[in-house]
Amino acid sequence: MTAPLAAGVTNERRVLPWKVLDTAKVPGGREELRLKQRGAEFVIMLGKQELMSNRLSATEEALATFGCDTIRTRAKPRVLIGGLGMGFTLRAALKILGDKADIVVAELVPAVVDWARGPMAKLFGDSLTDARVTIHETDVGELIRAKASAYDAILLDVDNGPEGLTRVANDALYDAKGLAAAHRALRPGGVLAVWSSAPDPKFTARLKKASFAVKEIPMRAKGSPGTVRHFVWTATKGQ
Repeated sequence: MTAPLAAGVTNERRVLPWKVLDTAKVPGGREELRLKQRGAEFVIMLGKQELMSNRLSATEEALATFGCDTIRTRAKPRVLIGGLGMGFTLRAALKILGDKADIVVAELVPAVVDWARGPMAKLFGDSLTDARVTIHETDVGELIRAKASAYDAILLDVDNGPEGLTRVANDALYDAKGLAAAHRALRPGGVLAVWSSAPDPKFTARLKKASFAVKEIPMRAKGSPGTVRHFVWTATKGQ
């Protein structure tokens, strides 16, 4: 007798094996990224840890929704997205923002951009060729520090939360100095939004100390069994 499938598990997911499509080194990182596929399902792994999957996308989309909500009506909103990943945040931002928007995506690992244009091209659709989008293969921190009052929103999904998971240098995005740089890079009323797989009260406190008005928003990860919850912080600069 064939055992019944667990809730939410398809026959395809049960039968098909995972295939590693490619690997990539993270500049300054200790572990490599791996892109894996099983049927229509993709995951990006860092070592043994799953960073993202196209089964779970709601909270990455919410990063754009919450981060752009208060700036979407601006005449020419300029948004910086840290981390291309599987493009959920980018595609959500494109839907939210108007034709005059300028969306800058910073992706540190060139292979991730290649994956988006190659094996995951169907998932990305025409988002990478949208006239509103510019891709920079660089550290998002460099773009944050480059110019004051440059962005209406900064959306960060480069780690699994406010610490340097993919590489230690990313800690500088979330410490007091990094948050001060993000505050300077935002225009008045601008929003810094950060995705996380877990709560972090110390990060909330640092955001407040950096003169942001802070909201921590818990959400259930779409498609995930049980009670897996992710979090988005929105930190708004004063007018």
